[in-house]
Amino acid sequence: MTQLTQSLTSIPCACHGGQGDGAGPDSPTIALVGAPNTGKSTLFNSLTGQRVTMGNWPGTTVEVSRGIWCLNRTGCDQVGCECCVTSGSAGESDPEVWTTTLVDLPGAYSLDPQSPDEELTRALLLDVADEEKPDVVVVLADAYRLAHSLYLVSQIREHPLRVVVALTMVDIAQAREIELDTRALSKAMGVQVVAIDPRRRQGLEKLAQAVQKELHKAVPAPRRIRSLSESIALIGADGTGEIDSFALEEDRFAWIQEVVSAGSRSVNGYKPSFSDRVDRVVTAPVIGPLIFLAVMWVVFQLTTAVAAPLQDFLDWFFTGPLTDWALAGFAAIGLGGSVLEGFVVNGLIAGVGTLLTFVPLMAIMFVLLALLEDSGYLARAALVADRLMRMLGLPGKAFLPFIVGFGCNVPGIAATRILSHASQRVLTSLLVPFTACTARLTVFVMIGTIFFGPFAGTAVFAMYVISIVIVVLGGLLLRKTLWRDLVDEPLIIDLPPYQRPTLRLTASVTWLRLKGFLQTASGIIVVTVAIVWALQSIPTQPGVAFGETSVGDSAYGVAAKAITPVFEPTGFATWETTSTMVVGFVAKEAVISSWAQTYALDEPEADDQPGELGARVYSDFNESSGGHPIPAALAFMVFLLAYTPCVATLAAQVREIGWKWTLFGVAMQLVFAYVLSVGVFQIGRLLI
Repeated sequence: MTQLTQSLTSIPCACHGGQGDGAGPDSPTIALVGAPNTGKSTLFNSLTGQRVTMGNWPGTTVEVSRGIWCLNRTGCDQVGCECCVTSGSAGESDPEVWTTTLVDLPGAYSLDPQSPDEELTRALLLDVADEEKPDVVVVLADAYRLAHSLYLVSQIREHPLRVVVALTMVDIAQAREIELDTRALSKAMGVQVVAIDPRRRQGLEKLAQAVQKELHKAVPAPRRIRSLSESIALIGADGTGEIDSFALEEDRFAWIQEVVSAGSRSVNGYKPSFSDRVDRVVTAPVIGPLIFLAVMWVVFQLTTAVAAPLQDFLDWFFTGPLTDWALAGFAAIGLGGSVLEGFVVNGLIAGVGTLLTFVPLMAIMFVLLALLEDSGYLARAALVADRLMRMLGLPGKAFLPFIVGFGCNVPGIAATRILSHASQRVLTSLLVPFTACTARLTVFVMIGTIFFGPFAGTAVFAMYVISIVIVVLGGLLLRKTLWRDLVDEPLIIDLPPYQRPTLRLTASVTWLRLKGFLQTASGIIVVTVAIVWALQSIPTQPGVAFGETSVGDSAYGVAAKAITPVFEPTGFATWETTSTMVVGFVAKEAVISSWAQTYALDEPEADDQPGELGARVYSDFNESSGGHPIPAALAFMVFLLAYTPCVATLAAQVREIGWKWTLFGVAMQLVFAYVLSVGVFQIGRLLI
């Protein structure tokens, strides 16, 4: 980070620069600090325009977000420039545009680290050279739980740092009849205090002005430590010259009480809020889990029902007009029947096109999850699920990575850094891949639609329930064998108040997650499609040219047929299906694209044979299962759920827990997947 030695020279607005790397080495660095659920990430996205990247801090495995924050817009060379997100100017006397590097440090309740994330936050604030410390620290504090948030502020104020306190949740405080006086709070804390609402982008200009003003100041002296006994506080009871820890805590709490008394007042005292009354129901021991399951069932039911017509339209577009246009285009330039035509039509359009039909489904799912997250319910879901997990012997805080893992296993594994002990992080990293990520969701929905029709949503929901069961069983098995002495820790989480979701925040969160899905489709999936197409075009019989062999006689088909007998007990032992499992090692979304490629290159000639993807899949499952397609479909979904995750997840595991445990996890997942899928089919065919 930078030291301000050149009087903060004006820096041009870096609208077109690499925002994920910050504004440059000569720009001031602003650090966002705060406890989880204080709105820190929302504020960061609002200030940077969300044009950011995540990256590991050098020398650590902890990811930190970096972005550019323009402190005002005056002089920006482009109207509506995304990096200049604050409105207005920083003042008539100073019309310059200042670009700063904004760093979103990991959430921390205090500077006494309990996890790798909190260790990094402390290190970057206190344990580095002065020139590497942030130029301004913006500390977020809950306005309606001010005393709770001020402990972190008190610790930061004990060090020579420029500090601005940003009060969030001000609307909640007002609803609870808590009066706040930012001027009085500022005077009592000895720092600037600004009220903001990052969800509605209110108060951002005032925050920018406060930071800009702070940058002009000299680094302040630390807050003077006081105590009821100055001699004990400053000298120490043992005469070593160190501050007595008890006296220090006493001083911090006394300071917090003074600040709260000076700048806030509860009009009618404490009374149960709307959130308190709702929480009595949704977090209750019995009805809480039932409500959680009901909410998730509604989410999946809505997702499949609303997305179905949109998926049908996109499927018609890719297999109909787009394919016809491509064929006509190649014919017009004399490349009809060429290898290039085969790659574009049977590779890209059939593979990637089929996957893109699931974009509406992913968008709807992300919207619903964003609404639950923004409303505050997902924090309650974590609390409810945590109670069940700890009852079954799993670490309490470990459920948070599982919640993240249901979105994507990669950040779920990264989230294990919140755990205090290495053994807990290893155990949780081994179990996160059993959570049903959104990549698997696309395949679940496809299978559910083909085999379960109007009950597709329930079938998909069942996979998520089975996912939780596998996590629990796997955790108990590992706890009883490898980690018998693992100590449980309770879940410590702030429950944010229930709020009305905002359109802007819901849309931005949805787009960020959908963009990640699309980037995967345009990256790994395209490469996978190309490799699969090439293997499907390589003949294994003499005298057959490249691209003119049937899929069954290609290198792809022959290799798939070699491993198919192993899957006979599962009910889905056709080479067209087992081959998708191999492709799924790269990315689970590629299961659909490889299926589509296989059937597109092997269309039946007779008009009375089904050529549509769903009909072909159903026909093959029916044949391979001996007339029991439903149990076979369930077995396939269970195998997909439990077997080895994608290469990105494996890379994340190697980074977090090393090769030895990663390879152990791969073996464990394959065994789990095979045993469970065989059991599902063999039992299911007797019942269905």
